[in-house]
Amino acid sequence: MEGMSSRISCPTLRTRVMPADAAAALIENGDNVGISGFTGAGYPKAVPTALHDRMTAAHERGEEFRIGLWTGASTAPDADGVLARAHGVGTRLPYNSDPTMRALINSGEVDYIDAHLSHSAQHMWFGFYGRLDVAVVEVTAILPGGLLVPSSSVGNNKTWLEQADRVILEVNHWQPREFEGFHDVYYGTALPPHRRPLELTEPMQRIGEPYLRVDPAKVVAVVETDRADRNSPFSAPDATSAAIAEHVVAFLRAEVAAGRMPENLLPLQSGVGNVANAVLAGLDASDFTDLVAFTEVIQDGMLDLLDSGTLRAASATSFGLSDVGVARFMENISAYKGRILLRSEEISNHPELVRRLGVIAMNGLLEADIYGNVNSTHVMGSAIMNGIGGSGDFARNAFLNFFLTPSTAKNGAISAIVPMVSHVDHTEHDVHVIVTEHGLADLRGLSPRARAVRIIEQCADPRFRPALLDYTERAWAQRPDARHTPHLLDEALSWHQRYLDTGSMGTDH
Repeated sequence: MEGMSSRISCPTLRTRVMPADAAAALIENGDNVGISGFTGAGYPKAVPTALHDRMTAAHERGEEFRIGLWTGASTAPDADGVLARAHGVGTRLPYNSDPTMRALINSGEVDYIDAHLSHSAQHMWFGFYGRLDVAVVEVTAILPGGLLVPSSSVGNNKTWLEQADRVILEVNHWQPREFEGFHDVYYGTALPPHRRPLELTEPMQRIGEPYLRVDPAKVVAVVETDRADRNSPFSAPDATSAAIAEHVVAFLRAEVAAGRMPENLLPLQSGVGNVANAVLAGLDASDFTDLVAFTEVIQDGMLDLLDSGTLRAASATSFGLSDVGVARFMENISAYKGRILLRSEEISNHPELVRRLGVIAMNGLLEADIYGNVNSTHVMGSAIMNGIGGSGDFARNAFLNFFLTPSTAKNGAISAIVPMVSHVDHTEHDVHVIVTEHGLADLRGLSPRARAVRIIEQCADPRFRPALLDYTERAWAQRPDARHTPHLLDEALSWHQRYLDTGSMGTDH
C-alpha cells in the first residue's frame, strides 16, 4: 500500500482514519446502509467483513442485528456474500447476483425489492425505502473540501453520499490514482414535478463534474484498503453464443442497408455475460467502425473493441472486467482516458437519454413465450435469479432492442421458448427482436399470431418446435372468440410444471 493516508489530502478527514472494525462499530442494528458497488466493481472491501464479524458476535449473544442493504447493483462475495452468511440482512435492493444472498431471498429470510436501476435513486429521494442511515462508499482518493475521486463504479454513490446521515469512506489504494478525470457526476437532477431536461445529446458529452461530493461533517470514519475488485471470469465465445452473435451482426448490417440506421450504427448497450461478449466480438470482427456505447458495464469485449478502434468511446457506470482485462486496463489507462466515461446509474440508465440517443439495447433472458413476452428474472415463475437490473430501462426506451439466449438450458431439459412465460418482466409491447443460436425473430410490426409463428420457427429448439406449433394451432382452434392472443389456460404453464415434476419440459423424459 502507498504511504498511510497518502490519498487523503483533506486535513479534516485524515483525522478520521480508523480500522475497519472501528468503522463497522458505527453501524447499528436496524440501520439502512447504502454501499457502493456495481457488478463487482467499486464496492467496499473491508467494512462489510468487519460488519459480518460484529453481526455474528451479536447473534451468538442472542441479540438481533440485521440491516437494510442498498447498493448500485450486484457487489461481491466479500460484500453481499459475507453479510448474507452472517444472516445480517433484512432488506436488499435493487439488484443482487450473489448466490448466498439469492438463497436467503428465495427462502424468505431477506425481503428483496427488485427495482429498475434508473428508479432506485429517485425512489430513495422520495422516501419509498425509508431513511438512509449510513453510506459506505469506496473512493480512489479524498481531496480537500470533501471532493472524492470515484473508483471503478459510480452506481448510486452520489445519492448515498447526499442522503445518508453518516458516511464511511473506504479509500482503496488498489484503484489507480489515474482514475481522476474518468467520471462525469451530474448534480443537476431535480425531482418531479420540477425536472429539467437533461442537456445531453451525445453519448460522450460531459454534463457534470469529475468528482463526488460529501459534507465532511457527515463522515464518521475513513478506512484505507488495498484490495482488488471481484474480477469477472472471461471465457471465449462457444459455438452457441457465436451463432447468436452472427445473427445479430447480420441483422444490423441489414438495418443499415435498409436505411434505418447510420453506417456506424447507433449507441450500443450490452448486458453482461458470455453471450454479450460474443456479440461484441462479432462486431469487432465485422466491417463496422466508429461505434460508440451508452451502456452500464464495460466488459472485456468492449475493451477489445476500444483497443481495436472499432469502438470510439464508451459511457457507462461501471467496469466488469476479468483479471486479464484489469491488467490490460491498468497498463494502458492513459490511453482510455477520454474514451471511457463513468456516470451515476440514474444517468447511464436514464430513459430520457436512452430514447433521445436511440440506443441499440442487447440483453439476456431466461425465457420468452410464443407471443414475445420475456421473463428475465424468475426461474419457474417463483425463484429469483438476479433481478431486472437495467434491462427494462433500456429495452422499453431503445430505438431497437434484442433479447438474446441459448434456445435451451439444463442440457436441453428446459426450452427458452415456452407457450406462456411464468413471470413477465418485458411485455410483448416492449420486445423487438429475439435471438437464439437457431435464428432471429424480428417482431416489429407483427400481430401476436404472426409473432408466434416467427418465434417458434426461427428461435425454438427443433426438439420443442412441434409441441409449440401444436399448442399454437390448438389454441387458435379452441378459442374462436379470443384469437388475438389465444391461450389454453389449463396448458399454458404445463411445461413448467412438467419440469418441476420430471426434470424436463419435454414429453420424452
